[in-house]
Amino acid sequence: MYVGTLCFDLLLGDVRSLKEKRSVIRPIVAELHRKFGISVAETGDQDLYRRGEIGLAVVSGDLGHIKDVLDRCERWMVARPEVELLSVRQRIHGDDD
Repeated sequence: MYVGTLCFDLLLGDVRSLKEKRSVIRPIVAELHRKFGISVAETGDQDLYRRGEIGLAVVSGDLGHIKDVLDRCERWMVARPEVELLSVRQRIHGDDD
């Protein structure tokens, strides 16, 4: 069994309040979950209105599948015009960990 995780550090565009931030982050989280069938949540920077952190995880018995899903999620996030991707942290945990 393998568990793959991604953490996106985001800079939000023209956002001036936490309410506006939620209107940007929530649709991204929902679309990632719907499109890729993964576990995803806002995981940090909840009190900063121009920054965001989204974490996601996928579990599979096939390492190739994990890498494919994580790569597709990263490409999808890079293409989002409403956020600037500052950094991405990817980890894959296997049975040996």
